Amino acid sequence: MNTNNPNPRFVHSRFKLNGFHLTAEDLCRVAYSFIKEGDAFEKHIGMFILDWFDSKDYVLMQTSGTTGTPKTIEVSKQAMVNSAVATGEYFNMTEGIRALHCLPTQYVAGKMMLVRAFILGWDMDIAEPTATPLDRNDHVYDFAAMVPLQAQQSVKKLNQVKTLILGGAKVSSTLASELQNLPTEVFETYGMTETITHIAAKHIDEPAFEALPNITLSTDSRGCLIIHADGLTNEPVVTNDVVDVINKTHFIWLGRYDNVINSGGIKLYPEQIEEKLAAHINRRLFVKGMPDEALGEKLVLVVEGETYDINPDVFSILDKYERPKEVLFTNKFAETGSGKLQRAETLRNI
Repeated sequence: MNTNNPNPRFVHSRFKLNGFHLTAEDLCRVAYSFIKEGDAFEKHIGMFILDWFDSKDYVLMQTSGTTGTPKTIEVSKQAMVNSAVATGEYFNMTEGIRALHCLPTQYVAGKMMLVRAFILGWDMDIAEPTATPLDRNDHVYDFAAMVPLQAQQSVKKLNQVKTLILGGAKVSSTLASELQNLPTEVFETYGMTETITHIAAKHIDEPAFEALPNITLSTDSRGCLIIHADGLTNEPVVTNDVVDVINKTHFIWLGRYDNVINSGGIKLYPEQIEEKLAAHINRRLFVKGMPDEALGEKLVLVVEGETYDINPDVFSILDKYERPKEVLFTNKFAETGSGKLQRAETLRNI
């Protein structure tokens, strides 16, 4: 990672927020105003700005549990700057580009959008992080970051964004097909709080993720991804994501190790089964293993919403061992505060 990157208190001379050139001192005044008089999402922006420009060399963040039990960690501000520079290099988003910030700033992705703008000199507009952030907005943006739900709800307006990155959840095959027909260049990203958002990205029509600059990859004995990110983390990050590593900078994501189902000695990857079913069942769903005397674990399908009869032909797209032994329905899936599905909790509720 480039050791000549700016220090965290640097604010690029080209940086704008909602159309106004602002220095570090200006930003702190705006932050106080947001906290005192702003909407809820602006208060979070204000609190982060004050954290960013205080005397500490780190920011406290809550992990999502991607690499273990959720916890509060100290994230180096210089590492966040290094991450911002790497993103700018990879996507060729240089000074003066117009960007849209529409993610919640209490999470790492929202924080990093601000850091990128400060450091790289972006002209950034802030929108409330709703499911439809482009509503009543006709501006054209060079760059934006969204979660898949926002992209799904904004398909008809995404031609206003030239380059869009998606993260926070897997992009479904159905959504990917919709997005391929747009003039927008869309990337799915891979990362987590511990790696300061994305460390890899791929075009939505490609199978393999490519690592950002100065990131290398390997796997452990479980087949799970290990991320070597000098300048972002002090030591390698061992994930629970089962991957097929093509080389040191490219990998195909297979699924979560803690989701893998061992049914009669056959390993099943729920995420791959879910992707096949999502194209034929127009509801949120997931598959999970449940204890079974004969198989060890049996595969069950859980569908959100009222009970209905699913056409058996739907399951013909699945391999023999991928077909669910039981179908369950629930009114509402359990989720984390950041909107990630809680499979085990949902099943307990049922």
